[in-house]
Amino acid sequence: MKEKTSITLSKDVLAEIDRLAGSRQSRSALIERILRLHLRNRERAVVQARDLARINESADRLNQEAADVLNYQALDE
Repeated sequence: MKEKTSITLSKDVLAEIDRLAGSRQSRSALIERILRLHLRNRERAVVQARDLARINESADRLNQEAADVLNYQALDE
């Protein structure tokens, strides 16, 4: 269900919205699509930041394990 709201935009932003919307979609539809995309991108950025933090937390330990394996392999040759 949609709810009606009111926002105030500068004339130049409104003109750009009208240009982008063209005659194929309403201002509301364009603004909703843009906001949904923005919200989805923000959520994706949060997940990626969390994943990167987890990788960075483990990086030193994993790099040390990889170095140990390479040293062990070098000793066997």
